Amino acid sequence: MASPSHPRVAVVGAGLGGLVCARVLQRHGRPVTVFERDVSAGARPQGGSLDIHAGTGQAALRATGLLDRFRAVSRPESQGWRLLDPVTAAVLPVAGPPAHDDDSPEIDRGQLRGLLLDSLAEGTVRWGSAVAGVTPLPDGTWRLLLDDGSCEEADLVVGADGAWSRVRPALSDATPDYAGVTFVEAGFEDCEARHPEVAELVGEGTMLAGSGGKALLAQRNSKGHVRVYAAFRAPHDWHVAAGVDVGDTAAVRAHLLGLFEGWHESLLGLVRGNDGGFVSRPVFVLPVPHVWEHRSGITLLGDAAHLMPPVGLGANLAMLDGADLAEALVAGPTVEDAVRAYEEVMLSRSAQAARDCAALLDDLLPSDAA
Repeated sequence: MASPSHPRVAVVGAGLGGLVCARVLQRHGRPVTVFERDVSAGARPQGGSLDIHAGTGQAALRATGLLDRFRAVSRPESQGWRLLDPVTAAVLPVAGPPAHDDDSPEIDRGQLRGLLLDSLAEGTVRWGSAVAGVTPLPDGTWRLLLDDGSCEEADLVVGADGAWSRVRPALSDATPDYAGVTFVEAGFEDCEARHPEVAELVGEGTMLAGSGGKALLAQRNSKGHVRVYAAFRAPHDWHVAAGVDVGDTAAVRAHLLGLFEGWHESLLGLVRGNDGGFVSRPVFVLPVPHVWEHRSGITLLGDAAHLMPPVGLGANLAMLDGADLAEALVAGPTVEDAVRAYEEVMLSRSAQAARDCAALLDDLLPSDAA
């Protein structure tokens, strides 16, 4: 049993929010272990570029002591938006979606995760440790049940394990629901040399063209990579109704070209000439507001607590959650007081953010236009 001032904290999930929480705790000399189901940091792709907002993500990085390192590798030139007309591909006199603030430099999610991982003490992350569930113990602590049959105990369990959290059921019966929108992802490598037309179309940041309940988005990443998303409103099993195997690149491409028929050829090139295949990413969300009755020794952060549409807020909020929770644990007289204070702020903040994200998604893909 850890001392009351140094409780054993088990963070489930080595995403951005969980790693920020661990880093801030370690900066203050607090013990923490991160349990991650992936076998290594590079076990799977980490996703696209993130704009890190001054009031949320950057505030969290300031708490980690890594803000200067972030600034050194981020891309302030990539935070701009280009809005194109779907039929003519003309640049429209609109800057794009409303800016969250005037200082939101971009960074690849994998780069940012690597920055956080490198800042942790060796052995903090237990790779290949998939948590299957958690159960309370009579003394107020918690037992983590791992997929390999082993168990660990902690004074505080932090569920930072994403949309399909194994920790959430200990606090809430809520499960993610399909939002009626799917993003189909594609990519282009070494764009300046191999795909100059795509590089010119996208510009330095993010490009958006949308109409009739569908949109094409293209986003600059580092090292010449451009990530593309074809977004549309459709049933979750859209591919079944269309007779499309999502693993069949040619079939998905043909379906998308039909879906975006009539759009400018330069925009259609984003799904016609991509490198590699396609990945279907249906959008799931948690109820709004998502709240739970406080339980001693356990809480949630990030997508485990407030899964919302991917329109630029989720990662920033997860990082701020992690920093807020860690700072509350350092400052609070007890774990109980700290978690209650954190949840009061986080639940209110995330409910408003989720409503904002839903409105942004409907602006991007109007439900009445599908």
